[in-house]
Amino acid sequence: MQILDGKKAAQAIRDELKIEVAQLNAEGKTIPHLAAILVGDNGASATYVGAKVKACEEVGFKSTLIHFEETVSESRLLDKIRELNNDPDVDGILVQLPLPPHISDEEVINSIDPDKDVDGFHPVNVGNMVQGLPTFVPATPHGIMLLLAHYKIDTAGKHAVVVGRSNIVGRPMSILLSGNSNPGNCTVTVCHSKTKDIRYFCQQADIIVAALGKPGFITAEMVKEGAIVIDVGITRMEDPAKKSGFRLKGDVDFDLVAPKCSWITPVPGGVGPMTIAALMKNTYRSCMQKN
Repeated sequence: MQILDGKKAAQAIRDELKIEVAQLNAEGKTIPHLAAILVGDNGASATYVGAKVKACEEVGFKSTLIHFEETVSESRLLDKIRELNNDPDVDGILVQLPLPPHISDEEVINSIDPDKDVDGFHPVNVGNMVQGLPTFVPATPHGIMLLLAHYKIDTAGKHAVVVGRSNIVGRPMSILLSGNSNPGNCTVTVCHSKTKDIRYFCQQADIIVAALGKPGFITAEMVKEGAIVIDVGITRMEDPAKKSGFRLKGDVDFDLVAPKCSWITPVPGGVGPMTIAALMKNTYRSCMQKN
């Protein structure tokens, strides 16, 4: 069993971006600028946005954090997004999800300029991804593909089972893994809440991507020997023994599953850092389209 270490792979990407940004500075060119919008005081969301801002600082990007109160109106939020769309200094816009119930995720995502949609959620970018055209790929699936590439995992011809069908991870992941690329060229099965006998499909899988948000869902009996397991899940569980009062648990029962795997991602330290690295790459790419 070997670990797909997202921290190491993400650091390698950030190191590359640092060099690229230093070159832009030396040439007097525009450096990437990411604008992040946080609504409310959700602890997990604040932590994620903070990590993204910190990553920007490390690689030399400019970043702007816009924090609205939980009660902000949808129209006010949309006005701010339109303002950022029209700001030539801003290359990437991300709105941290989930949003409060009175704000439509769909309206917000659709209001972002596709050329600045570094989270890759806008229908234009999703459509381009489906057709295999150059585009901004959703950050988490993109990060997973970068992780597989970093460790030179040969995926061609393998059977990949994606557990979960969200627009953020499951569906785009299935498209990327089945694409004519490297990593890619997999035969892909998508399982979800209505799938009968998910265990059966997982047992056939050379690669399992667990992205359903149920801690410990993937057990050892569901995984065949030598499988590659990517754990996208990250759930905060109460743990009085921890200083923070919680611990993070993935969708995979790591301790029992890991011994059966050829490769496996840890939680934390696997997919999470790669999501942020992919976001940085998307922001850099957006800036390069203008330079």
